[in-house]
Amino acid sequence: MKVLIVDDEEKIRNVIREYCESSNYECDEAENGNIALEKLKKNDYDILILDIMMPKMDGFELLKELPKEYKIPTIILSARDEELDKLQGFDLGIDDYLTKPFSPKELIARIKAITKRTNHLMEEYVLDSLVINFQSHTIKIDNKIIDVTPKEFEILTYLIKNKNIAISREQLLSKLWGYDYFGDDRTIDTHMKMLRSNLGKYRDHIKTVRGIGYKFVEEE
Repeated sequence: MKVLIVDDEEKIRNVIREYCESSNYECDEAENGNIALEKLKKNDYDILILDIMMPKMDGFELLKELPKEYKIPTIILSARDEELDKLQGFDLGIDDYLTKPFSPKELIARIKAITKRTNHLMEEYVLDSLVINFQSHTIKIDNKIIDVTPKEFEILTYLIKNKNIAISREQLLSKLWGYDYFGDDRTIDTHMKMLRSNLGKYRDHIKTVRGIGYKFVEEE
């Protein structure tokens, strides 16, 4: 699991990183909202740990700048403990709010609770008669198992978990094939062609975004 730590205090980032890495989480850092926004646009993270009071762009501004379709579990970690700040955070879609000074062990416990909850919610995806089970790696249409390759399943899963967001071919290559993969865009297009064919009447839910890549939409 990959965590983005956004805080202008290096010491706090280091403490959070140390505890996250001890729990086998991969970490990335940003010292203000501007840097964090650029990282969020280019990379994929499983959870965001976010300070409010930062230079250039604060935490609330960052949340407002994120596309509405972009959903990432978020914990605000701030010295501000006023009820108004907490309410504003939850209005902006955060999952939890922890005040400084904080217990790193409690932070890790809250991260685990959030990821457990969000992973449970994504055990299965249903769209009419299309049922995708992320645990058993099966796709059913009209209650019939659809035969796809493991890589096709990975592509579809990734698009669905980021539905309505345009995903570039480069993102798919780096995320699903690895950063050291030396393939090209045609690899993605070939797999996408086969996946669409296998999805039959649901093929048009995968849209081509010209000049970028692909996205999964629920409305055709």
